[in-house]
Amino acid sequence: MPLTMGMIKAVILETMRLHSAAPLLLPREASDTCKILGYDVPEGTTMLVNTWEIGRDPRHWEYPKDFKAERFESGMVDFKGTDFEYIPFGAGRRMFPRMMFAQARIEIVLAALLYHFDWELPGGVRPDELDMTEEMGLTVRRKNNLYLHVVVRVPPV
Repeated sequence: MPLTMGMIKAVILETMRLHSAAPLLLPREASDTCKILGYDVPEGTTMLVNTWEIGRDPRHWEYPKDFKAERFESGMVDFKGTDFEYIPFGAGRRMFPRMMFAQARIEIVLAALLYHFDWELPGGVRPDELDMTEEMGLTVRRKNNLYLHVVVRVPPV
């Protein structure tokens, strides 16, 4: 089956759901006393939004720990931050202002890399054997580096 831009977009969105660059959004302070999900939040309380956990919430995602790019093929998941089940770029007024530009750039670069190169795991390693353990910090990264063999491909004319 040929790879389409729609499939590339779905893979990128699913990757950001499972492996968001920043596990916590920047701290916010409550400007007024309010109630969030039944909890009383006093004015002045500092809050952190855990995007890593939101992306794995079983109330919003069937099989939340599994990589399933097809979740995004229908275009029904809101990634502009209004429904809050998917907020890799933040939400509301404080959302990353260049989100659409960044998304388009990622899609174009990934499509070009997939078009011009073949990618292989070294030593006959199978994809299901990869250690996907993450290391938490200011950003989330793989605990162990991923090494790939890159082979230049001459596209069909």
